[in-house]
Amino acid sequence: MSILETIKSRRTIKNFKTDPVSSEQLISWLEAAAMAPNHRMTEPWEIYVIGQETRAKLNHKTNFGNAPVLMAILSKHGATSIETEENALATACFVQNFNLAAWEEGVGTFWSSIAATAKNREILGVPEEYDVIGVFGVGYPEEIHEPKPRTPINNKVKELP
Repeated sequence: MSILETIKSRRTIKNFKTDPVSSEQLISWLEAAAMAPNHRMTEPWEIYVIGQETRAKLNHKTNFGNAPVLMAILSKHGATSIETEENALATACFVQNFNLAAWEEGVGTFWSSIAATAKNREILGVPEEYDVIGVFGVGYPEEIHEPKPRTPINNKVKELP
């Protein structure tokens, strides 16, 4: 699959098969994700692979679509507010790289902001100097929905003199 096909076909997955995702696959996608652009090479991301005990405490209403892998991706604060923002943006690029690398191999993700709450930060043991970018279910899709309509890109492009 070409990179454009991967980007255009990627979907958020809400229900997953029980088929396992190997640690080797996960590490391979994380290594690809780490090639994300990041200002001053801060590499601000941290990944927490969430086990069953911690997962049960998070108590997500959908149980993350029964994804076989659950992980939290965090972004370290910078020395300044601008660097903190740059780090969060770099970590979002990391997430997108991960999503695309997994999707290319037939594995989908579900991105949840559940860990932004104080309670769930505590459950995950997130240090104060980190933001939680999201908790991600990772696995083989049970179903893949059609894409939702998008605003035509020409409506978003502004040409400046």
